[in-house]
Amino acid sequence: MDHLEPEQLDVDGRRMSYRRAGAGDPLVLLHGGWSDSRAWSHQLGSLSDDFDVLAFDVPGCGGSDDPPGPVPFAWYADAVADLIDTLDLGPVHLGGLSFGAGLALAFAQRYPAKVRSLVLAGAYAGWAGSLPADEVAARLTRLRGELARPPSEWADAYLAEFFHTDPGPEPTELFRTMLHSVRPAGTLPMIEAFAAADLRPGLAGLDRPTLLMVGEHDVRAPLPVARAIHAALPDSRLVVVPGVGHDVHVEAPGFFEREVRAFLAGL
Repeated sequence: MDHLEPEQLDVDGRRMSYRRAGAGDPLVLLHGGWSDSRAWSHQLGSLSDDFDVLAFDVPGCGGSDDPPGPVPFAWYADAVADLIDTLDLGPVHLGGLSFGAGLALAFAQRYPAKVRSLVLAGAYAGWAGSLPADEVAARLTRLRGELARPPSEWADAYLAEFFHTDPGPEPTELFRTMLHSVRPAGTLPMIEAFAAADLRPGLAGLDRPTLLMVGEHDVRAPLPVARAIHAALPDSRLVVVPGVGHDVHVEAPGFFEREVRAFLAGL
């Protein structure tokens, strides 16, 4: 699994990092929590023959600067807009996994003219919009406790939640490396903002074509969460990926990429 070197921009004194490959219609990919743009390494290689694929390090992750402190979830959508505008990408196909899928939804609600379509995997309408309040509180308590301890004490527990099967030694080691690279000053504001977000009120008015994918065995954003988003979005298609967990693009990259190609080719 080859990893492209990141490129960087300075936007109003804030460093923004991304990886980019290929040519064609722009496809911007947003990673999940406890992660960075390297999570899309397979797609940067396999989809770059048809698309200009750009994987963004969300602020607080990878090579991007940390947020200035606690920020609302819309702040992250504005950061995506800064990236797209600075690179002059025009309307984009926007994809995301987990936190990144929620961010893609928030971005499309806030900047509909900048979005051609959405590809969402393991999506939430924000944690507040998709999970019971006690589950959100438990996740936040867990996160705050973990960030006060070395990643070696908690990182591997997330691998069992991200994947239903063994994705192989290279993806496993990559995700372990990303988990060990988590910065508390970057991750805590990001997850707290997502925990408070409830995107449900804006879903019915979002008319962009949307492909939703969810792993059959996803324990973090399970099938009822995906079904609720699908029911609320007026132009969406739901695909259940058999035999896999939360990170469908890692456990079933061929399946994921075939669905993405077929979806985008039909627009």
